[in-house]
Amino acid sequence: MSELKPYDLTGKRVWVAGHRGMVGGAVVRRLAGEGCTVLTATRDELDLTRQRQVEEWVAANKPDAVVVAAAKVGGILANNSFPADFLYDNLVIETNIVQAAFRANVEKLLFLGSSCIYPKLAPQPMSEDALLTGPLEPTNEWYAIAKIAGIKLCQAFRKQHGCDYISAMPTNLYGIGDNFHPSGSHVLPALMARLHDAKRDRLPEVAIWGTGKPLREFLYVDDLADALVFLLKNYSGYDHVNVGTGQEVSIRTLAEQVAAAVGWQGRFTFDASKPDGTPRKLMDNAKLKGLGWTARTSLAEGLRLTYEWFLEEAAKGGLRGIGH
Repeated sequence: MSELKPYDLTGKRVWVAGHRGMVGGAVVRRLAGEGCTVLTATRDELDLTRQRQVEEWVAANKPDAVVVAAAKVGGILANNSFPADFLYDNLVIETNIVQAAFRANVEKLLFLGSSCIYPKLAPQPMSEDALLTGPLEPTNEWYAIAKIAGIKLCQAFRKQHGCDYISAMPTNLYGIGDNFHPSGSHVLPALMARLHDAKRDRLPEVAIWGTGKPLREFLYVDDLADALVFLLKNYSGYDHVNVGTGQEVSIRTLAEQVAAAVGWQGRFTFDASKPDGTPRKLMDNAKLKGLGWTARTSLAEGLRLTYEWFLEEAAKGGLRGIGH
């Protein structure tokens, strides 16, 4: 059977689980142009860790399609400190949603994973078939195990029941709705917040951990949302699909581009005594490219849009831990 199978979203009821997160919010924005009804539920309205609540909500709201963007997420420290929470909560959320979708005869479901599902020492760039070929990165293995279980759950429902459930694996994301909190954010938003403060405080120099040489890939979140809607409308395959740009940038170059977006004109120092982390982390996006989708937003443009949003949020006090 061909992996390409048209699914028309026009007139459909599409539930975006996790609509308040960075990815879910971008999917809601993208679906606005598809002629469908977007369904959402706040945490107060629906506790995704409670099976009965999820099944009753899905039965009452009757979605035709579901995007599973809901997850308990956090950085390395949180993953290391609360392994039981990260494994249990994510397993429960995904199993509740998938089972409820099956019981309500949902036509299409898209599960969202994470690039941390791949082995710590996976060959670069990481292709879809690297999954389960080696040990995981120990610092976030609990989250990774839950995400792998979600992919396998979708495959199992497809294999046993013929359900049109698919999975997508995004690379490192940034953009509107990102977390800029100093202690809990990823490298790009953390850099942006630091350089924003450096500009405000007129600092001539900013120190960065490591050599600045490691290579990373970054995808603007609205590009991810576009890819997810593309897959929802066109893809019907057993295997998960990587979503990335296929381009990588050194941490040093990233810092320079963030500085340009923020308008800080100081200099960087690199503390080589601090750890660099993995030298390279790139997704192989050949499969998605072959299906007919590529990312459109350049890093410079994505950073500009992200900083615009950052400034708007900071002005109205919407960013925790960020000075004005």
